[in-house]
Amino acid sequence: MSRTPEDVNKLTESTYKNVVEQFNPGLRNLVNLGKSYEKAVTAMTFAGKAYFDAVSKIGENAAVSPVSRELGVVLMEISEVHKKAQLELEETFKRFHRELITELERKTDMDIKYMNATFRRYQSEHKLKQDFLDKSQADLKKLRRKSQGKHSSKYEIKENECVETISSRQTDMQRFIAEGCKEALLEEKRRFCFLVEKHCAFTYQLAAFHDKAKEMLTVTLPSWQDKCTNASRVPDTVITMIEGLQTPMSVIPESSPTLEHSDWTNSCSIVPPPAPSLKAHTSPLASMFSQDVPKSPISSDLDGNGLSRSESVSSGMDMAKKTRVQTIFPHTAGNNETLLSFEDGDIITLLIQEERDGWLYGELEHTGQRGWFPSSYCRAYNEPVIANSALAFNPFSAITMSVFLIRGGNPFATVKLRPTVTNDRSAPII
Repeated sequence: MSRTPEDVNKLTESTYKNVVEQFNPGLRNLVNLGKSYEKAVTAMTFAGKAYFDAVSKIGENAAVSPVSRELGVVLMEISEVHKKAQLELEETFKRFHRELITELERKTDMDIKYMNATFRRYQSEHKLKQDFLDKSQADLKKLRRKSQGKHSSKYEIKENECVETISSRQTDMQRFIAEGCKEALLEEKRRFCFLVEKHCAFTYQLAAFHDKAKEMLTVTLPSWQDKCTNASRVPDTVITMIEGLQTPMSVIPESSPTLEHSDWTNSCSIVPPPAPSLKAHTSPLASMFSQDVPKSPISSDLDGNGLSRSESVSSGMDMAKKTRVQTIFPHTAGNNETLLSFEDGDIITLLIQEERDGWLYGELEHTGQRGWFPSSYCRAYNEPVIANSALAFNPFSAITMSVFLIRGGNPFATVKLRPTVTNDRSAPII
């Protein structure tokens, strides 16, 4: 495509003006929009973190349930994976700010000064060369007017010199315009290349982020979905526990009054650690089970032997006995040494029967460990009646017990019994 020097000069000037008046202001606007983009992503990641923290909290609540424990673990895993993806997105946009927005802002400020100076230099040089060419052409016209007179040969040499000067200056002007146009177009292209190159690098970073996020999110997705395919499925441990609750309870045989008194006295001497300050967590499925754990506190009206005044007056047969409970949910103490860890089905002897903000204090029978635990995690435990031939009725044992009762519980008291008259010769005589 052939153009005149004047057209090429106009193209050069329009190229410089496009960079100064369109491209650089566009870059400034791009920098501002990029910063707004970063703020939006930061706000999104912050909201996402808060959202998935809430998902994790719900998962923690579900993890203490015997039927939803696996789903609680899944919710916590989903939360962690999504938060890791959010962190990767934050790192990607940190690089976006460092390698694209900061570079655009720095180069835009420098380029505005550079392009304005380059454009002014081109215009001044073009004007200077154009002035020289115009002067030569004006001199040629004067010579030609003078040569039309009688002495035309006198101006012929000067006219030829002037023509050569004009031709040289025109050639120099055309070369200058061509080189100036080429330089202006290259300056424009370099800036667009820089912009495309930076966004290609950012695109690679985004692609790498999406690939990594896809791998993190999909690697365990089938196993997560498998946990919620059947909402009516109940773990075998829960079925066994429910079936155990449906079994009729047996009567607990009374223990020896002397043993009960000893155990009760020992329990009164226990000095437990202070109960947790926070109210005990109530299991979401606690309402499924009948809570038979005693709630009333122990009377503080005790005599010097650790017995209440009413108990001191009554016989040793009326002494309070320890309560045993059976756990229906597992409990983990974690790093708290005052709490008690156990599995479902364990037996705990209550050492302090007074419930404090949903906490009970007891001893795990199979390990001997003591600590506080939530009262909603257990139910009253009733031992099955064990047949014992030694407990069969014996008339002599009954008489001995009667003597014990008549003595008022004092084994050293003297009691005289009158012989009973009977016609049955086989009856024992006291």
